[in-house]
Amino acid sequence: MFPARSTPSRLRPLPRLLTGLGALVFATALHAQGIDYQVRIDAPRQLENMLEENLDLMRWRGNPRVDMEQLQRLVKEAPEQAKTFIATEGYYSPKVSAGLDTSGGRPVARVIVDPGPPTVVGDVDLVLQGFAPIDQGSAPFDATALRQSWSLPVGARFVQSDWEAAKRGLLREVAQRRFPRARLVETSATVDPEERRAMLRVVIDSGPEMRFGELRIRGLKRYPREVISNLNKIKPGDEYSEAALTALQSRLQDTGYFSSVEVSADMRQVLNAELQELKEGDDDADAESAKSAAAPEPPTGPTVLPVLVRVVENKRKNVEVGLGFSTDTGARAQASYDDLNVFGKRMKSDLIYEQRRQTARVDFFWPTTPKGYNDSVGAGVERNDVRGEITTLATVAARRSWGSPLLERSLTLEALVEKREVPPSEPTSTRSLPLTYAITKRKLDSLIQPTNGYVLQGQLGGALLPILTDEKFLRLYLRGQMFKPLGEAGTLVLRGEFGAVAAKEKLGVPSTFLFRAGGDQSVRGYGYRELGVRENDAIVGGKYLLTASAEYQYYFRPPWGVAVFYDVGNAADKVGDLKPKSGFGVGARWRSPVGPINVDLAYGHAVKKARLHFSLGFTF
Repeated sequence: MFPARSTPSRLRPLPRLLTGLGALVFATALHAQGIDYQVRIDAPRQLENMLEENLDLMRWRGNPRVDMEQLQRLVKEAPEQAKTFIATEGYYSPKVSAGLDTSGGRPVARVIVDPGPPTVVGDVDLVLQGFAPIDQGSAPFDATALRQSWSLPVGARFVQSDWEAAKRGLLREVAQRRFPRARLVETSATVDPEERRAMLRVVIDSGPEMRFGELRIRGLKRYPREVISNLNKIKPGDEYSEAALTALQSRLQDTGYFSSVEVSADMRQVLNAELQELKEGDDDADAESAKSAAAPEPPTGPTVLPVLVRVVENKRKNVEVGLGFSTDTGARAQASYDDLNVFGKRMKSDLIYEQRRQTARVDFFWPTTPKGYNDSVGAGVERNDVRGEITTLATVAARRSWGSPLLERSLTLEALVEKREVPPSEPTSTRSLPLTYAITKRKLDSLIQPTNGYVLQGQLGGALLPILTDEKFLRLYLRGQMFKPLGEAGTLVLRGEFGAVAAKEKLGVPSTFLFRAGGDQSVRGYGYRELGVRENDAIVGGKYLLTASAEYQYYFRPPWGVAVFYDVGNAADKVGDLKPKSGFGVGARWRSPVGPINVDLAYGHAVKKARLHFSLGFTF
């Protein structure tokens, strides 16, 4: 056995030292963690949310620097902080108390708020300086309408954010027309906590009246000046209007000629004059008097602001290639070539190959005229092989369109030749010279992702003269679609269309002017153009069309949603033969950045089978 060895005396304090260091480290770690405490706020929901976001008690939770002494200080300061924040919501006499409960294992800080009655607006003193007509040609300013537009009237709860918004809105209301240099000279809100009334005073100075001057264009190099000047509806001498500038900018952006457009009033002259006034204000009184005596009298008329248009031109030539697929026409390959300046005209050409349809077309567009007309001429060839009918259509067309996206109108004159084959019958050829007037009216909350509003379309046309026409006819087509919100996440979509062709003989009417139904945008549950008139083993167009659709969309997790729908319709040569064929089903919806993408599973009641409908595509 080995004898036990004793620890040398000089090493005996080491365990005690280590134990002390451990305790110190443990205590430091506890301090580093800070105090874990709760905060409970007893206040109306709106105030509770605001206090949770702003009180120091909430913001310092979990901070390792907060010890008990600091926590007590935060609790003590909480009532005054809360009163400051609550005042911004219109409560200037609240009762706020705060305390700290340390009886449990975790401290609890409580803040109790009784906001009391809110402070309301007792009076609004709105003072208008300026605004007087400068000359006989100036229209009087409607001060009554400006006062009525004030958004914080007497009796309204005085909320700080509403007060700031009311001032901004008033200034913007003035600056949008005639007086873009308007400014707030004085604003004050005097609150009487005992009476719970806020007395408001706002003094606004109109500044000089301003009108538009000449058009100045910067950045235009490749394209004719008429591309811009023809779209400018602002005339020299017109009153300044921010809406007029915005409308011109929007029209120019829609032309396709420019990658960037900025339209503004050129205020350099006004700014230079203001800087000169400030400089003169720094001079001594004698020098200022001498300068004023030598200076000419200031102009008495409105200030003239040139209209400044800055553009960055798009590339003159552009090539795009695209691939896509739809259950209507199958796989698609597309190539487009655009040239923005071919003898002063814009050229657009497309070559599209689809499984059931092939198209080649070229169009030339003139710059928009000063009256807003868009004129174009074009030619194209299109081949369709659908439901046993094969058609080859060659067209030359001249078109004039005008209006806006909210109300579009067009007039189109076409000369066309169509070759039609329905085996085993012999091919036939048809000539026609139709003239068609079309109108589209939109009233939607969004042109890309509509959830409220409607679209109405109408076409009236035909070939009524025996010129390059084998069969005279008259054609009417109407289509409408309505969007109505149902709840916060639902939308009801209703759609209907009607078409009719009047002609002695149907055989001489080009098939492109006849009607068929079925497919993604028609009666779902049936194939593309599957509903029509049977001829041999083919389905061909009829003289009459009637369809309707009802769909409910529910976006459970935007932009993702689901839909249920019911479609009905048919096409025939006689009104009495328009026996409706129905389809119903469910679908998935995705609001993509470029528009909705739909995937539908529909059951066609007449054919007793289900069909998948969807469309998607991309361009690169």
